[in-house]
Amino acid sequence: MLSACLGGINMDFLNEYMLPIVFGICLCIGYVLKQWVKDVNNRYIPTIVALLGIFLSIWIRSWQISPEIILSGLISGLSSTGLHQMFKQFIEKKLQ
Repeated sequence: MLSACLGGINMDFLNEYMLPIVFGICLCIGYVLKQWVKDVNNRYIPTIVALLGIFLSIWIRSWQISPEIILSGLISGLSSTGLHQMFKQFIEKKLQ
């Protein structure tokens, strides 16, 4: 999922922090916010899903808080916005 390289830095180690259930929920909530809640500025959606990801990650882990749990929530939440953007660009390119 996060196998991209950024400036020569391998980001594969972040895969172990990905929580698919948190990712899926954040992807759906982000989509709903973008499509149906017009009062939310698009620039706030990544922040909203990042915070939601942290909350869900802590909840899933029985309300325990640690840096790893926070990171897993952030990675799962923020990667959902990245996937949405990749999918959107793919669809727009297909339509051209």
